[in-house]
Amino acid sequence: MRRAERMRAMVLDRVGTPLRPAWVPIPDVAPGQVLLRVRACAVCRTDLHVVDGDLPDPKLPLILGHEIVGEVVSCQGRGGRFRPGARVGVPWLGWTCGHCRYCLSERENLCGEARFTGYQLDGGYAEYVVADERFCLDLPDGHADADLAPLLCAGLIGYRTLLAAGDAERLGLYGFGAAAHLIAQVARHEGRKVFAFVRPGDTRAEAFARSLGAVWAGPSTALPPEELDAALIFAPAGELVPAALRAVARGGTVVCGGIHMSAIPSFPYELLWGERVLRSVANLTRRDGEAFLALCSKVPLRTEIVPYPLAEAAIALADLRAGHLTGAAVLTVASDAPA
Repeated sequence: MRRAERMRAMVLDRVGTPLRPAWVPIPDVAPGQVLLRVRACAVCRTDLHVVDGDLPDPKLPLILGHEIVGEVVSCQGRGGRFRPGARVGVPWLGWTCGHCRYCLSERENLCGEARFTGYQLDGGYAEYVVADERFCLDLPDGHADADLAPLLCAGLIGYRTLLAAGDAERLGLYGFGAAAHLIAQVARHEGRKVFAFVRPGDTRAEAFARSLGAVWAGPSTALPPEELDAALIFAPAGELVPAALRAVARGGTVVCGGIHMSAIPSFPYELLWGERVLRSVANLTRRDGEAFLALCSKVPLRTEIVPYPLAEAAIALADLRAGHLTGAAVLTVASDAPA
């Protein structure tokens, strides 16, 4: 096979092992799919969960990455949604069956046969990716590729988590990373008061949260100066659940926004009593994507990114794991690709 028919990719061969740089075949395009040249791909904590084996049975070998901004190169069949040259987004939800009770009731995020990008489907830690055109998203103009990439999971899952909180006025965000720094801005735009909870001693994260409009920022072990109407948990730490329940008022809601969380410790019933609600958010729907990206055209979002070339994907994952990032890590794939 000629070099021109291959692409650079970072490959996970086995759970718990480092990513391997490789030249692999550019994927074939089936009917209903599009081939995209990857421009940028954000690095998500879910990628760490896949690498660490917290999420079971990934496709192996696997190309990670599910926050993809790409340019359409080709498609199969006529009359499709996109034309060559179009800029589109590829999110976590990559395919659903379309006929189960969840798909038929606009809850495709719960489809038992769903396949996910960068988990059961190869993702964006590569120069090219193939995606089902039905699950690709139109992207708003006026934003750089690297700024758009975190919107496709951190933003989308954060938005679905925010919706689950209802019209809560006093909103707590636990774990002020990629998702929280975007949703804090949406919440402020909607007139809500944002309270940011960070790792104890992380004064840099506290200052970052205040710069984005948080009225208070402090350690996750502390109680806020006011009772909260809702709390959104983005950090994968089960011990934050009872902490958030302590912080919300009677009738308040605690929403767990991650796909994986460490074990939740036992807590006294009085923390849940008083009609407090504890719930989770699973995946996303295409409707979430369309609504959030339309909102992004109205809200002046500031996307804080740390760029890495594709070859440094493992470094980006390590920095995310160590908590060294403010905002989101993004692989700037197209800009470092050879001509």
